[in-house]
Amino acid sequence: MGRARTGNVEPLETSMNEETFNLSIRKYLKMVGVSSQREIEQAVAKAIADRTIAGTESFPARMTLEIAGLKLKVSFDGEINLN
Repeated sequence: MGRARTGNVEPLETSMNEETFNLSIRKYLKMVGVSSQREIEQAVAKAIADRTIAGTESFPARMTLEIAGLKLKVSFDGEINLN
């Protein structure tokens, strides 16, 4: 018996392991989150120590996720508030 078809497009079969994929994404995002937080904390501490900021500011922030092999590039905007 043949595969179900929609128009002229056959459904793609995938050998991707969903569990491996999801665990890999979670591991990557955890690393990015922890590392990003550390970098921000260190930058704020240095700026306060150097007296270039007062510690009451808010800073616009942008994170860009890029996966060249998937032709994915997306930015996430937010704000870091110190007070």
